[in-house]
Amino acid sequence: MAATPKGVMEVTMAGGEDSVTVAEVVLGVDTHLDLHVAVALDQLGRHLGALTVPTTVTGYESLVSWAEGFGPVRCAGVEGTGSYGAGLTRYFKTAGIPVMEIERPKRRHLRRDGKSDPLDAEAAARAGRCWPTKRPGSQRAETGGWR
Repeated sequence: MAATPKGVMEVTMAGGEDSVTVAEVVLGVDTHLDLHVAVALDQLGRHLGALTVPTTVTGYESLVSWAEGFGPVRCAGVEGTGSYGAGLTRYFKTAGIPVMEIERPKRRHLRRDGKSDPLDAEAAARAGRCWPTKRPGSQRAETGGWR
């Protein structure tokens, strides 16, 4: 049996006996005033789990700890980095986790498809696959916050 490389761990997927190797974790977060809903995906986009945390430092700590339990966190896609997700964004950046701002789904799509916080969080994780880009005129672009 081959040794597992550093930073890679075996994870048993929910609802099954199969294990997968997780080299990196991508987070997606649907932000709200009192609670944030996060989804973790592996490097191939497989769903690892979902977690709801309060919008407190303790909640942010538990979110990062939970995500790192799957493997090293590559980045996080966060909805509303300038509003409900501002505190979480600052916490992620302090923890060394790159953050990509994700646009909230358009209201017309919500009416058609329904509203689901875990699905919105998963969509945030999948949006752009966490390859941050600078937006013209963005404060983050001007301050070099995204590379």
